[in-house]
Amino acid sequence: MTKKIFTLLAVFVLLAAFFLNVLGLMKILPLYFTSPILFIVIFIILYMLNHRKTFRGF
Repeated sequence: MTKKIFTLLAVFVLLAAFFLNVLGLMKILPLYFTSPILFIVIFIILYMLNHRKTFRGF
């Protein structure tokens, strides 16, 4: 259940960040503000997807 919620939330946040970046490319919003948001969102999604199956020790 939580895996579905995380996936849906991650897709929604990624689309929102991508939309903000498109607004930045159209010079409606500052690009130096929207590009780090998109980078941070992609970084967090990749971190959470890769960190789930790590060995935590004995």
